[in-house]
Amino acid sequence: MSEVIASYWSLEETAEGLYSELRSKFIAYVIPVRTEEEALAEVARLRQKYYDARHVCWAYRLGIDGETTRSNDDGEPSGTAGKPILGQLLSANVTEVVAVVIRYFGGVKLGTSGLIEAYREATREALSTAKKVERIVERAFTVAFGYELMGEVMRLVKDWDARVLEQEFLESCRLSLSLRADEAPKLFGRLEQIYGTTLAWSDEE
Repeated sequence: MSEVIASYWSLEETAEGLYSELRSKFIAYVIPVRTEEEALAEVARLRQKYYDARHVCWAYRLGIDGETTRSNDDGEPSGTAGKPILGQLLSANVTEVVAVVIRYFGGVKLGTSGLIEAYREATREALSTAKKVERIVERAFTVAFGYELMGEVMRLVKDWDARVLEQEFLESCRLSLSLRADEAPKLFGRLEQIYGTTLAWSDEE
C-alpha cells in the first residue's frame, strides 16, 4: 500500500534570483503554479517580457507527490540548463513550481560545466529568497445517518476537527466532511462502526 501524502511544500509567491558569469547574466524566477498550462503560460509571459534574451530555459515540478516533471534547454547544449534547474527544485523539495532562467549572452562561451553551474546557481539564488509554504492535502467523504445518531456523529466530527463542506437535514441527515488525508480513513472507520450510518469516499462516488 502506497504511503498517504498528507502535506507537501510549495512556494507562497514568486521569487527572483540573479547570477552573472563572464559577462553573461542569468535572471531566475521561481513561480508557484498548479497545472502544466499555468507553468507554460508563465514561461510564455517571461519569454515575451525578455524578448531580446538569448535563451529562456525552464523546468517544472507538479503534483502533490512531485512526480510530474519537465525541463527545456531552449537551445543550450542538451542537459546544461533544464536539468540543473529541475535539480534545484528537487533539492529544495518543492512542487507545484515552475523555474525559469533567462540568459543574456555576454560574448564569452561558458562551456558545459560553466553553463550547468550558472543555471543551477541562478535557480538556487531564486529559491533561497523564496518563502516556502506547507500545503495540507485533504480527503473528503460523505456520511448519511438518522436523526437519532446526530449526537454521536457530530461528537466524532468535532473530536477529529473535520471540516463540514456540506450538510443536509431532511428526512435523514447527510454530511460532507474533509480532513487531512492521513486522518480521514481513521475517522471514516470510526463513523462506519456506528450502526445505521452509510459512508462513501467523495473521490470514489
